Amino acid sequence: MDLRAFNAVPAERLRPMLSACCDVDRWVDGVLAGRPYDDLAALTEVADRTASTFDDAEVDTALAAHPRIGDRASGESTEASWSRAEQSGVGEEARDALAEGNRSYEARFGRVFLICATGLSAAEMLASLRERLGHDDAAERTVVRDELRKIAVLRLTKVVDQEVPV
Repeated sequence: MDLRAFNAVPAERLRPMLSACCDVDRWVDGVLAGRPYDDLAALTEVADRTASTFDDAEVDTALAAHPRIGDRASGESTEASWSRAEQSGVGEEARDALAEGNRSYEARFGRVFLICATGLSAAEMLASLRERLGHDDAAERTVVRDELRKIAVLRLTKVVDQEVPV
């Protein structure tokens, strides 16, 4: 859909698409409330600003919708399709190393490892995972919030840039 359609589609039909970008009600509500947008930059600025203020509970809610890095998201949902594309640089050999790293990360922090994987190789994701295992909890929460923000904005641009039925 283009920006004109994004601005015009009824909120109840747009809400599921926005939730696929980031499953945080306050973020979805904030993006919807900003309509109509003059351009993509205005839209992404609102999305970015709102995501940058997520609290810990909102981050936890959003993380529940994300598969582990290296896992193949199953199903036909928008989220699964985007996840498969975002992790397209992960081959079978790297999946084993990422699975092991995920287990260590989850044991350390109690949540899935989240990274904006678009454009990253498996080696880059694995290096980041290993580096982040050395963070304290506060530092890692900040990184996770930022990664979630990047993913939300990236996915939102996909909604506006791609052919999405409304």
